[in-house]
Amino acid sequence: MKPVKVGVLGLGTVGGGTVNVLKRNAAEIARRAGREIVVTRASTRDLERSRICDTQGIALTADPYEIVNDPEIEIVVELIGGETIAKDLVLKAIENGKHVVTANKALIALHGNEIFAKASGKGVMVAFEAAVAGGIPIIKAIREGLSGNQIEWVAGIINGTGNFILTEMRDKGRDFADVLAEAQALGYAEADPTFDVEGIDAAHKLTILASIAFGIPLQFDKVYTEGITQITRDDVDYADTLGYRIKHLGIARKTSEGIELRVHPTLIPARRLIANVDGVMNAVLVKGDAVGPTLYYGAGAGAEPTASSVVADVIDVVRALTSDPENRVPHLAFQPNALADIPMLSAEQIHTAYYLRLNAEDRPGVLADITRILALHDISIEAIIQKEPHENEKSVPIIMLTQNTLESEMNAAITVIEQLTTVTGKVCRIRLETLG
Repeated sequence: MKPVKVGVLGLGTVGGGTVNVLKRNAAEIARRAGREIVVTRASTRDLERSRICDTQGIALTADPYEIVNDPEIEIVVELIGGETIAKDLVLKAIENGKHVVTANKALIALHGNEIFAKASGKGVMVAFEAAVAGGIPIIKAIREGLSGNQIEWVAGIINGTGNFILTEMRDKGRDFADVLAEAQALGYAEADPTFDVEGIDAAHKLTILASIAFGIPLQFDKVYTEGITQITRDDVDYADTLGYRIKHLGIARKTSEGIELRVHPTLIPARRLIANVDGVMNAVLVKGDAVGPTLYYGAGAGAEPTASSVVADVIDVVRALTSDPENRVPHLAFQPNALADIPMLSAEQIHTAYYLRLNAEDRPGVLADITRILALHDISIEAIIQKEPHENEKSVPIIMLTQNTLESEMNAAITVIEQLTTVTGKVCRIRLETLG
């Protein structure tokens, strides 16, 4: 059989890694796919710059539209990123009857519904394993390996930058700003780190995970998102004292009332495996009704770890080239006409436990006032620590863990507590999940 010709859009870190893996493992890949897979064309903004990949035998162009319009290219691999030109290129490739492989989480999270509908209409595939958790095959695991389960919830460390920062804060007692600067110097964080530290990157990925887990349309706008910029060394230390680790989690949970989609700092019991995922590594915990909890761990970024997922998608596409479109694995795990319109819960409708940290005057009756307010809002206290006052300060830090409660009740209680004249500053609130 003739080789399958592939065009790569973007020869940056992931694009270069993808070319390297396809070339280095060409013989093994052909054995798996049943046909030779060859990159014949690639686009890059700068034709003269040095690259991490060998481009011998690959026709380079600065115009990616030349590739999506090339009648000999059967598979377009989009590794440009972003959601403007990438979207246009992907839709044009689909219009031209080409299959698409992408690592672009923002593109899928924000425009996937439109893209998949177009692809279904043209009878082509869009594969996106590398869009979530880099080299971890989490899309395939949920979409295929766990397809016999009703997925109850998914919880993941799906942004390596945030995980690196929180790990350094815990292990070395460093401040957030200090670690962020190092992450930028090491290339883990961009010059503008907003997408990473504010949870937007993780929200893109959670949108995709929730869709394939629960059979719902992609709904990025429904994800509650909270970053890690307000986490202090004290919070990390207090959590550790109480037997917990702080992780920036993406959580999708199906309840009888609807679906929760949220990204925020979270206390996790230190004994949980996912609580011990450190540095830039990623991990996703999936709970199915039949299989129970399953954990997927690995590199969430990097040239060849991400290329591993990209190339696996290319192989899957090649294997299915001769199959009827209706017999292929659906893009979002469920048949397109079977996606459910399940209500999405707001942040105020979720039930979870909480870590609270506040500063209050060190005198009788203050703690009783605080616990009374919590009780009035049906909030039970699980544990409490009162620390010694800092030097020359009259207020003391009070740390509490609560039992599960409704977020709207917690918000109301915090509002009243912050109005007490004996409480100084804002109440720090971090959600707590046992992931049991």
